[in-house]
Amino acid sequence: MPGSRIAAVGHYQPARVLTNDDLAGVVDTSDEWIRSRVGIRTRHIAGPEEPVDELAAHAAAKALAAAGRAPESVDLVVVATSTAVDRSPNMAARVAARLGLVSPAALDVNVVCAGFTHALATADHALRAGAASRALVIGADKMSDVTDWTDRTTCVLVGDGAGAAVVEACGPDDEPGISPVLWGSVPEMGHAVRIEGQPARFAQEGQSVYRWATTQLPPLARATCERAGLVPADLAAVVLHQANLRIVEPLAERIGAVNAVVARDVVDSGNTSAASVPLALSKLVERGEIVTGDPVLLFGFGGNLSYAGQVVRCP
Repeated sequence: MPGSRIAAVGHYQPARVLTNDDLAGVVDTSDEWIRSRVGIRTRHIAGPEEPVDELAAHAAAKALAAAGRAPESVDLVVVATSTAVDRSPNMAARVAARLGLVSPAALDVNVVCAGFTHALATADHALRAGAASRALVIGADKMSDVTDWTDRTTCVLVGDGAGAAVVEACGPDDEPGISPVLWGSVPEMGHAVRIEGQPARFAQEGQSVYRWATTQLPPLARATCERAGLVPADLAAVVLHQANLRIVEPLAERIGAVNAVVARDVVDSGNTSAASVPLALSKLVERGEIVTGDPVLLFGFGGNLSYAGQVVRCP
């Protein structure tokens, strides 16, 4: 089973930018308070006329264009999201319809903030097994739909957006571009990050998540590198779930990736849940901060408390 690789990436964010000063006019907060606690300056917020599948389709179209691939060549679509409003058609089917795909397998993955890395592993497994030859893997969330905008502890965190990757099966003589996944969860702590109720609302136990992420995840991230046959010092970039700058920075430091660019897209985009890893990766590629072939650690974590990571080669 020769494996798979990422051929190209793309991302999309809504036009509306919500600043910390804007939020200070709605809840009891300030730019200084938000920056000092979570490191966020701005976030993008989708309007009521911009559903999750539209965000996802924009990102996917950019990834296809970057790869130079026709939509009809895609035979698998996997969308990671936790903010779908309807149960059926799922987001993957709606994205496929928007892009004009021809009879692809279409499935959604709901692992919240670890969704994209789970979806990428799922597509990689399908391609390795010969069940598909080219996949669109998308992380897309509209967190503004599940946010209590009167709760200053959560509304300052979230943003909307999407990121996508075109993933292709490798030839028999090609080096795989996606390493084996390391994934798991802590079911007994699933209550620490929640999207529950009617209407659904995002809530979390911030201190519990912070302690878990900064203490339990570094050895898991290092083990992910081992599965790729690397040590953290070999990494060109680290793209963690963009939960909070006060989690991203210490976690990246404790992994030991001393030569790596660390994605800090949370500063400008907020926490976009399943979109955060591909969104941040796509921006690093777009800005030329990483180049083709560079080893990049992707590591998603959060809701459930779930985690999944793999080392990929930059497209």
